[in-house]
Amino acid sequence: MAPASRLWDSPSGYGSVTRALHWGMAALFAWQFAGALLHLLADKTAIERFFWNTHFSVGFTLWLLVLVRGAWGLANLRRRPAHEGSARMARAAKAGHLALYALMVAVPSLAILRAVGGTRGFTVYGIQLSAPRQAAIPALTAPGNALHSLLGWVLLALVVGHVVMALYHARVRRDGTLERMTRGALAP
Repeated sequence: MAPASRLWDSPSGYGSVTRALHWGMAALFAWQFAGALLHLLADKTAIERFFWNTHFSVGFTLWLLVLVRGAWGLANLRRRPAHEGSARMARAAKAGHLALYALMVAVPSLAILRAVGGTRGFTVYGIQLSAPRQAAIPALTAPGNALHSLLGWVLLALVVGHVVMALYHARVRRDGTLERMTRGALAP
């Protein structure tokens, strides 16, 4: 087990909890986006059904994890590494991360509201949390119908931008940004 000091973030790197949440969520998002792309490009195929059948449960899991990650990030706010680069680049990084977090909350929240207000009910992990209803509640379903997919694709675009910037920091700037999220705090 890691010492308590390695669990927390520090100015020289991210702690084991932050890194586990980041990379675990990255894997789940890769699964989600693969399923969404297959749903768009290869609908009604065996591979699409394999991924798509997990879409709601994985999305709900991501929603829970982003809430945990947000709380953990706030608890570590003063310990976190500073953004590398100019003040303008730091502001852009903060805005990008804020947009990522906002969409990571909004996209699954819209799907949950749509499910609760829809006729099929809200079931996750095989547990029915909201019963099916005779008629949908438009106030709950309309926002999800209008925005869930659109904002999901915007989230994918931001994730791709996030990966590109991480690679830019690693390959061009060589400033240690990516290493702080892969290896954690550097030894003193």
